[in-house]
Amino acid sequence: MILGILSERNTDKRVSLLPEQADALVKKNVAVWMEKGAGENAFAADTVYTDKQVVLQDRNTILSQSDLLLCIHPLSAAEISLLKPGQVIVGVFQPLFNITLMQELAAKQVTLFSLDLIPRTTRAQSMDVLSSQANIAGYRAVLLAATLFPRYFPMFMTAAGSIPPAKVLIIGAGVAGLQAIATARRLGAVVEVSDTRPAVKEEVMSLGAKFIEVEGAADASKAGGYAVEQSEEFKQRQQQRLAESVAKSDIIITTAQIPGKKAPLLVTESMLNSMKPGSVIIDLAASTGGNVFATKNNETIVHNGVTIMGNSNLAADMPWDASKLYGKNVLNFLQLIIDKEAQLNLNFEDDLVKGCCITHGGELVHERVKKA
Repeated sequence: MILGILSERNTDKRVSLLPEQADALVKKNVAVWMEKGAGENAFAADTVYTDKQVVLQDRNTILSQSDLLLCIHPLSAAEISLLKPGQVIVGVFQPLFNITLMQELAAKQVTLFSLDLIPRTTRAQSMDVLSSQANIAGYRAVLLAATLFPRYFPMFMTAAGSIPPAKVLIIGAGVAGLQAIATARRLGAVVEVSDTRPAVKEEVMSLGAKFIEVEGAADASKAGGYAVEQSEEFKQRQQQRLAESVAKSDIIITTAQIPGKKAPLLVTESMLNSMKPGSVIIDLAASTGGNVFATKNNETIVHNGVTIMGNSNLAADMPWDASKLYGKNVLNFLQLIIDKEAQLNLNFEDDLVKGCCITHGGELVHERVKKA
């Protein structure tokens, strides 16, 4: 079996497998091909891969001849045309937002496993790419905010006067939000946190932050660890409570997303206008519309004196560790679909294999994607 590793065509500096991870597959008698230069932006040179018996190939050869293909981002229509029937792809394709692409892959008789839809169960934690990458994004978001913010984060008392600590508001206490809390607290900021799930209050407070409580949230206990759509009445109460915190915040980190839906608008234009000039917002939900009025994906703008950075791919700015964690997630998943003879064995009786399989046998097979 041939496993192919593609380089990422956008500004993403990550690679699907680092050399030592590719080596683990080579030792199991899997033939590993890699596009030339795929690991360079993650500080993994081609020579390090070839030392591990990885074969360097051009992109088109890998696309057309690999049995199993690894890439982080979706392929283009031209690249899909090169695929062969029966090929297996593992990546993060956001299938709920890329329905047409999913149909094209199904038409090519390709089997796609999109790891962003892997069931969020205890057994799947070691394969949860969303969590491993969100952890990095939350950390990076606070560091970027600190560099853009024209003041200190911690409190300082000097002979020239006292500097109050920065006030940070974090919206969404998932993996990215919790890491953002921990990082902001380490830098000495005072942190408030808003989340629709009352169950996260204890975690938030354990990290030294204040939890903003809003009553009447929809039950998210059966959503597999994801956020759920809230009622209009709750949204109004939440916005009223958020408006108070936004007005006094120096830094806002937003992370709120709902799978398959546009990101909820939580920081409105009027809220933005209430913020002090020099304030900074990092919107991690930018790729699905953003949580903040005026957010533009992959752009940094200034609105009424407030700097707004829209970036949902901050993990790519720490390519070595991000690739290391992502690659470990991928390796753990590959153990489910590669047998001891180094051949593909797609066991759809396994809930994790079935749960993130989007296309197979010429059809869309994932129920949520079919409904979308």
